[in-house]
Amino acid sequence: MATARPGNQPVLLVVDVQVGVVHDAWEAPRVIGNIARAVERARAAGVPVVWVQHANEELPTGSAAWQWVPELVPADGEALIPKQFNSSFEQTTLDDELARLGATHIVLAGAATNWCIRATAYGALDRGYDLTLVQDAHTTDTMQLDGGMRIEAAQVVQELNIAMTWLSYPGRRNGIATAEAVDFNSPGGAR
Repeated sequence: MATARPGNQPVLLVVDVQVGVVHDAWEAPRVIGNIARAVERARAAGVPVVWVQHANEELPTGSAAWQWVPELVPADGEALIPKQFNSSFEQTTLDDELARLGATHIVLAGAATNWCIRATAYGALDRGYDLTLVQDAHTTDTMQLDGGMRIEAAQVVQELNIAMTWLSYPGRRNGIATAEAVDFNSPGGAR
């Protein structure tokens, strides 16, 4: 069982908002705008912003697909965490960076909802962090499965938003809020 982290030090975690990740993502321009708004609000409130960037055979480091979308630019001094697995915590320096910042509350935004956002959300809760998923600031692609079955991206986003309101972890708070309403000082909720 994870130990809940005492205190209330928020961090905005922006995951994989890269050209190749969001190229065909559901409502990408709107979602990227909401992520940019969350970043703007975090910076204005003095909340640290931590950026996580995926690399693999489809997103080779340094390639055009690997780059951040032009609307989002990490500021000087903001932490950049490279990763190779879905969870932003697996074999990365994220835990160390969050410890350095004294983080107890992760506000999460980015892509892709059904892979890296889901894995990072559960990874954060499993490690004892409070979590707020920015409900209008994550996206993914529609999945085309064998046999012609489709899982629409909008449904994937909605399902994770619902899951983050229904989950219950001892000693931790989790929930959702919009980019405009997220309260960085109130884990799991909005202002």
